Amino acid sequence: MSGERVERRLAAILAADVAGYSRLMGQDEAGTLSRLRTHRRELIDPRIAEHKGRIVKTTGDGILIEFPSVVEAVTCAVAVQEGMAERNATIAVEQRIEFRVGINLGDVIVEDGDIHGDGVNVAARLEALAEPSSICLSAVVHDQVRDKLDLAFDDLGDQALKNIARPMRVYRVRTGTQVPASLGLRTAVMQSSALALPDKPSVAVLPFANMTSDPEQEFLADGIAEDVITALSRYPSLFVIARNSSFTYRGRAVDVKQVGAELGVRYVLEGSLRKSGNRVRVSAQLVEAETGKHVWAERYDRDLADIFAVQDEIAEAVTIAIAPAIAEAERQRAMRKPPGSLDAWAAYQRGLWHLSKTSAEDNALAETFFQRTIDLDANFGGGYCGLATVLHQGARLFPTRDLREAQDSAERLARQAVALDAGDTEARARLALLLMQRGDHEGARAEAQRALAISPNFARAHGVLGATLIFSGWPEEGLASIANSIRLDPRDAELMTIRWLWISQAHYFTRDYAAALDAAEQAVRTSPDYPTSYRWVAAALGQLGRTEEAKDALAKAIAVPAFDLHVRRRMPWIQPHDHAHVLEGLRKAGWEG
Repeated sequence: MSGERVERRLAAILAADVAGYSRLMGQDEAGTLSRLRTHRRELIDPRIAEHKGRIVKTTGDGILIEFPSVVEAVTCAVAVQEGMAERNATIAVEQRIEFRVGINLGDVIVEDGDIHGDGVNVAARLEALAEPSSICLSAVVHDQVRDKLDLAFDDLGDQALKNIARPMRVYRVRTGTQVPASLGLRTAVMQSSALALPDKPSVAVLPFANMTSDPEQEFLADGIAEDVITALSRYPSLFVIARNSSFTYRGRAVDVKQVGAELGVRYVLEGSLRKSGNRVRVSAQLVEAETGKHVWAERYDRDLADIFAVQDEIAEAVTIAIAPAIAEAERQRAMRKPPGSLDAWAAYQRGLWHLSKTSAEDNALAETFFQRTIDLDANFGGGYCGLATVLHQGARLFPTRDLREAQDSAERLARQAVALDAGDTEARARLALLLMQRGDHEGARAEAQRALAISPNFARAHGVLGATLIFSGWPEEGLASIANSIRLDPRDAELMTIRWLWISQAHYFTRDYAAALDAAEQAVRTSPDYPTSYRWVAAALGQLGRTEEAKDALAKAIAVPAFDLHVRRRMPWIQPHDHAHVLEGLRKAGWEG
């Protein structure tokens, strides 16, 4: 090693990388590199220089920096994370560049400008432990800065870091980019007070208990819980506690009510894993923390032939089941509240409940509650999205508004919801539906795909994408998307009705009238008061030559005052030849329009 300068010294080390870098590069390699260079040039490098940092090396998405003191390192990291939060505020969630940061103080070996040793390794492991836009510190860094910087910290407890011999105490810097409710357990316990609940449904996923004598199964149990946390975090309507906080309960007998108070959540998901031979059984249950009431429970028995496929399958199944279960539990909670005590979230849930009833009276009540939601919280996109649905549904089903005016207003409201939160998949799916029903299939497809990029398991977006494909001449592909929607959320009565109608229409357009009739009748059984279903029953029966039955269905469809107007005026989302095809079936059923 002659010619090389080797020395040891104590150094503050900051390791950072870009969360989801491979995904970002896969989506847009040139754009990601350009944005990353811009962030470096305009924000990151100037802050490093300002705080006397030295860039040791960069590795594509990663950077290693040495600082003369931990105070400078932490101050620089906070400035960068807060600067990135401002830069990301107007960027779609799926396109945001977010950094994970780990900081350690330790002995390093310096060789020709590079640094090595356990001090560097710990910083790298802390960075890997950090969530996007967060900063994790070793205990020695925390102890050095806690009385010198005006910052708050979350104690994440002892963490096992990869390739580090002993568990290490880890702290997280609480910056403006994080939600205070996701506090670590120890901080919450020391405060000895329950955290305030967020303004949307909140859930903590506890580590799944390994009930076997085989310690090798611990990683499978952890993997399932971690995947459920990741999947649930994609739902913007949920507040999900990070793994670092919920996993502090590992190996402890827990009181669900205490967990809810300490983590500030309304729901707690518990689970366990048992293995017998080549079979594994995973049980999971969702509990309302305050009351101890079981909202949902299920168990899954699988072969262990491919352990990672089993992990993915069970995690997906649990996620698909509990997201709708939480939504329904929230709706029931809202209905129990006196109207005068409703906050924005509860008013929104009341609006959804009335919206699902598809009657003129309930539609008017839903409008009242969604407007109250907006009045209570003008920055909550759900109120605008719900009001858009009410206006459009009211004009289509009931003679209360001009359809074109209602469509214009609904689209403006949906766009406002998207503007308030670009990551709101519900708003994007609603906008996609409105665009589709205006005949803008390309715009609808783009919005549905954006929603699915944010939340791949969002059933409504799959459904709208399927409908758009059906009405733009791709019925088989559309049916596949709607099948995904049903698999992801098989219990949503309102969604199920419209999905069966879309299935009916796909079969009708391909002239499979028997299948079209079966699907339309499924829609009737799901929601007997929904008048549109009878239109498609009548048209399919008319094409099948079952005239008397067709007339009965037609009578139920015509009972809606706006029926004649809607059928005469071509539905803009249906192509002209398909619309003529619908009229043909209705006339065979006895319609004289």
